[in-house]
Amino acid sequence: MIIVAALAGVAMLAAQSLPERAGPPIEDIAVERTVLEPGQISLTLRNVGPDPVTVAQVFVNDAFVDVAGAEEPLGRLTSETITLDYPWITGQPYLISMLTNTGLVIEHEIPAAVATPAPGGDFYVTMALLGTYVGIIPVLLGMLLLPVLRRVSAEVVRFVLAVTVGLLAFLAFDGASEGLELAAASGGAFGGTTLVVLGAAAAFLTLMGIDRFLRARRAGADAAAGASGLRLAVMIAAGIGLHNLGEGLAIGSAYAVGELALGAFLVLGFTLHNTTEGLAIVAPLTRRRTSVPTLLGLGMLAGAPAILGAVLGAGVGNPEVSALLLGVGVGAIIQVIIQIAPSLRSPDRTEPGPWVLLGVGTGLLLMFATALAVPA
Repeated sequence: MIIVAALAGVAMLAAQSLPERAGPPIEDIAVERTVLEPGQISLTLRNVGPDPVTVAQVFVNDAFVDVAGAEEPLGRLTSETITLDYPWITGQPYLISMLTNTGLVIEHEIPAAVATPAPGGDFYVTMALLGTYVGIIPVLLGMLLLPVLRRVSAEVVRFVLAVTVGLLAFLAFDGASEGLELAAASGGAFGGTTLVVLGAAAAFLTLMGIDRFLRARRAGADAAAGASGLRLAVMIAAGIGLHNLGEGLAIGSAYAVGELALGAFLVLGFTLHNTTEGLAIVAPLTRRRTSVPTLLGLGMLAGAPAILGAVLGAGVGNPEVSALLLGVGVGAIIQVIIQIAPSLRSPDRTEPGPWVLLGVGTGLLLMFATALAVPA
């Protein structure tokens, strides 16, 4: 209570004890979304600086244009959409210069102008189908290798689990880099890179709590041995599903801003990339009988979030939300790797053997090779 009271006192009195800041105002605007329609360009602006910002004039390629919106100053972290009356040409680059009332020029570049697809029922159905092609179908195809894994030795199973760790480690690195890149592009309005860390921590702690709950409910040594494989498969599917949510966000965002070629390449690349994820899900199930509905449920858990991601990416287009969700996927994958690690040791060894290390390296190389099909 003493610490809480001290912090509350500092929060209330610190601002009064600090001197007034001297010098010109600090103005910073981030462009969160660009929408191009015939004859006009709409920009969603957010003030990511400490002081209010007023957009006085706007120029497109050094030509003054009429502006609608943002008549009042933008307060800290508030957003506003401005519409520029400008007859843009498809495929042409444009540099938008926003002049504030203090004389500061803030620029935003459009590398190649393309009309933004108008979201509607058909558009979102298309996004859902793309999410199905990218998430559910390739994961289920990879799960078809389960009968093969059941006929091999325990050492081979441990090798496959090690490959799974390599796959997941690559996904964690990939998701973290994507999240940090999005957070940097967002302007840091709501914490920037902190959002990725926050999402990762929240997912890690949540899945850890779920795992402890499932462990507490297991009863009997035999039941525990059987439940352990299924529990681990569920954790792997959940972690992969959260990562696929981020992949869906990338696809939906690409189509939402009119990058149709990029979206098509993302679909092809992620489909190839995700086939290996089905193998990771069924690896812990080689020593138990698993029903077809259970396997389908695991495939849906891992693949269906890609549908949600594609729809969200196409409709929301918010870099902060995307960065947070990518962080969630990273945290989930890290927790799953921790769950798999004890299964990599054989009963007569206290540390992973050479085949395990080879498996981890193989998983990393496999994901790297399939990731080459995904455009940067």
